[in-house]
Amino acid sequence: MRGARGGQGPATWGQRAIHTALAGLGPDAPRYNLRLAAPVDPGLPLAEALRAFTELLHLHDALRTRLIEQDGDLVQRLDADGTLPVTVLHREDAEQAGGAAAELLAAFADRPFDLPREWPVRLGLVVVDGLVRQTVLVLSHTAADGWGMRRAVRDLTVLAGGRSADQLRAERTFAQPLEEAAEQDSPRGRRRDAAARRHWRDRLSSGPRAQLPRPAGEPDPERPFPYAVLRSPQLAAALPRAAARLRTGDATVLLAAGATELVRLGGQREVLFQVVVGNRFSEQAAEAVTTLAQEGLFHLPELGRDFADTVRRCQGPALSAYRHSGYHKPQLDADLAALRAAGVELADHSVIWNDTRDPLAALMPDGPGEAPVPERELTFPEAFPARPGLSVAVDVVAVPGAVELRMVADGALLDRARMAQFLCGIERSVLDAA
Repeated sequence: MRGARGGQGPATWGQRAIHTALAGLGPDAPRYNLRLAAPVDPGLPLAEALRAFTELLHLHDALRTRLIEQDGDLVQRLDADGTLPVTVLHREDAEQAGGAAAELLAAFADRPFDLPREWPVRLGLVVVDGLVRQTVLVLSHTAADGWGMRRAVRDLTVLAGGRSADQLRAERTFAQPLEEAAEQDSPRGRRRDAAARRHWRDRLSSGPRAQLPRPAGEPDPERPFPYAVLRSPQLAAALPRAAARLRTGDATVLLAAGATELVRLGGQREVLFQVVVGNRFSEQAAEAVTTLAQEGLFHLPELGRDFADTVRRCQGPALSAYRHSGYHKPQLDADLAALRAAGVELADHSVIWNDTRDPLAALMPDGPGEAPVPERELTFPEAFPARPGLSVAVDVVAVPGAVELRMVADGALLDRARMAQFLCGIERSVLDAA
């Protein structure tokens, strides 16, 4: 492709945070890759598919951005032209196309990206009888988060229908990474960064030192971290009703339910969640293909008298967590290291809450086939290896017709029975409130 804009500037806060995380993961970095294999129905001529993707590269700068360590800092370099390799596979029928897409998705997703040298995109197309019938797309997490990935797929679909990047750009405004970094480096951005890091320092200096009872002695470093998934159509139906009755957003209802169940497991009234803020609060951010890596601290000093009171008490801390979720993460890490060096015992922030729901999420398949109609089900898939610094992580995920609560926990702290109690308790709180 040629004729796009180029440039270079400092990395965004999100790019820095994810780049640091990937460096720490080493060979395990590919698990952060964003991936999608989806059918193309009724099919698209190969030339049209390639044109649409070229337009997508013109539309979203993040897809042409490389990250380079330069003079001790991380910079982003936007390429004005270049070539993206595309894997094109030919198969005889739709069944073979689906299998080929699944295999290609695994091959693409299991390799790390060479961030200084390659664009953060891998594309594969599976052709049957001259028409593209499957698309495989993998993005580096440095280029997009789940929200951004879904915008990229939506825009690719629109472009495949004949629109152009210029037309879409004229219809909506959205942030590009170079402008995002410039805003973060402005006086207003620096004030926002300082306020967010101060919020973290204050909460971690005063919050609870432990939220779950810890066994005596050092835990086994090879212990498993069980994984539980509750898929609940009932929860999806009850959430909007509960939110309406309690006059708040459904994200706050779920957050309050999670806090209630953590208190039941831990036996104390105070809760501190590290909240991954996946939604976007401005139109420019909402339409952007970028990675924001927004992590806030949700601190609830005491549970309410009942669930409705807990929901009300959650509203202020939730808003505060969201407002202070954007910052220069390497600088925050340095701030916290300085506190530890000064003898400050930081609060337990090993409980992660990640509400990933997005209006587009449940409409998009996450594999080469159609998603099945969900039924209520609690399962325990294969356990994770030990994850240092983590006691509990909960992902709230929208799937067609249901909400899934996906939970990973330290096996030294929680067994499967107590994980089931936690997830089913969240569901029960919301159903009762509805």
